[in-house]
Amino acid sequence: MLKQDLRLKQLLKLSPQQIQLMKLVQLPTLAFEEAVKQEIEENPALENDAQDDFYDSDDPYDTNDYDESSENEIIEAPYINIDDYLSDDEIPSYRTHSNNYSDDDDEKEIPYAQYESFHEHLENQLHTFRLTKEEQEIADFIIGNLDDDGYLRRQLSSIVDDLAFTQSIYTDIKTVENLLINYIQKLDPTGVGARDLQECLLLQLKSRNQTKSVMLAYRIIDEMFDAFSKKHYNKIQQKFSISEDELRDAITEVEKLNPKPGKAFTNNSKNTDQIIPDFTIKIVNGKLEFSLNGRNAPELKVSREYSEMFDTYKNTENKSKEQKDAVMFVKQKLDSAKWFIDAVKQRQQTLFVTMKAIMDYQKDYFLTGDEELIKPMILKDISEITGLDISTISRVANSKYVNTPYGTLLIKDLFSESLTNSEGDEVSTREIKTILQNVIEKEDPKKPLTDDNLMKILNDKGYNIARRTIAKYRDQLNIPVARLRKKI
Repeated sequence: MLKQDLRLKQLLKLSPQQIQLMKLVQLPTLAFEEAVKQEIEENPALENDAQDDFYDSDDPYDTNDYDESSENEIIEAPYINIDDYLSDDEIPSYRTHSNNYSDDDDEKEIPYAQYESFHEHLENQLHTFRLTKEEQEIADFIIGNLDDDGYLRRQLSSIVDDLAFTQSIYTDIKTVENLLINYIQKLDPTGVGARDLQECLLLQLKSRNQTKSVMLAYRIIDEMFDAFSKKHYNKIQQKFSISEDELRDAITEVEKLNPKPGKAFTNNSKNTDQIIPDFTIKIVNGKLEFSLNGRNAPELKVSREYSEMFDTYKNTENKSKEQKDAVMFVKQKLDSAKWFIDAVKQRQQTLFVTMKAIMDYQKDYFLTGDEELIKPMILKDISEITGLDISTISRVANSKYVNTPYGTLLIKDLFSESLTNSEGDEVSTREIKTILQNVIEKEDPKKPLTDDNLMKILNDKGYNIARRTIAKYRDQLNIPVARLRKKI
């Protein structure tokens, strides 16, 4: 039975333009530049106006020098071939030449550096040993199972099973362990192939010059590793009947070791991430000046050739199927270019408004650089000032950097919750963390302050804070508990 009724639904739909804008807003400067380059490559109707600066104004091929009356000139449809516009032939031929030099010039090439990976470094050393073909394959397989720290964190029985199933090599745990101990653990860097931290340290101590301190350190790690890791120094002194000076010398030898030998092998093929500040704040005559990185403001424009082509095809009567398809293609590219340009402009405006509000809110900090002057600030505060959504503020704060007279800062770090001190004033949790860190840095290393002691000190300073909150802030600052901070 057919039935008709009326229902009310609340739906939220995002247009492709809104999605594109949100993606662009959260991109840092370098990623945004790549996104713009990719869009220009994929959309021939989009151009970067800044590229015109590469042409000399007297160049007859300069695209900026043309008769304005030619803009209104309509090209006859029969003489237009859409393939001519979509092909790569419009790129000047000289730009495709790899060696665009005169005959008198020396051909100079920049060599590419080829780097050796960590696993290749180990395999090259392994191949210097005299091993059978099967032993070589097993050893290579073991090296392939080492993690980036240089550890073998898999059970030998699992490696034996994998060799049987994946390599059709049938062996036993004893053979695998023999290759691991007598060959792989002999490779450089020392400590590679260890199955845990204790074995890694023992391998390195064993290879060092066997002084009295080194031998004592070896015994401590071998026999009392758990007590050593928990810094139960009294138990260690009683066990080995040693003085505090002897224990200190042994600890010094252990501190010289590398707990992650794989990291010691510098893999130059991996580039470190480069941070490009998205904003710059300067102090000029006692006032703050704020600017947006120019690389966030590309001079984009819609291709004049594509606009003329679309007008020509649109005004053509009795279009063929190919011409109709061409019109649809060109229209899509033009619309996409306009949407992207609008999204870039909205991104610039969003970044500018958001950072301006943050700068004004934290004016005292940016003028002095004193972290204790950072005001409590949450996303909602900036959202109410700018009128932007909290999610938009979050996208700006999580991935953008600002260059200040006191260094380059992640904008997210300027946001913090608030606590009320004994005077009733709201203070930033970042201020409390700074004070907590300063107190710990000034403590006696032989008698580090416990969380209860830290709580009492901060309470005396006027900050009503609980012990569990002290522990939370200490963890966020990557500061260990008092027992692990103890030194002798």
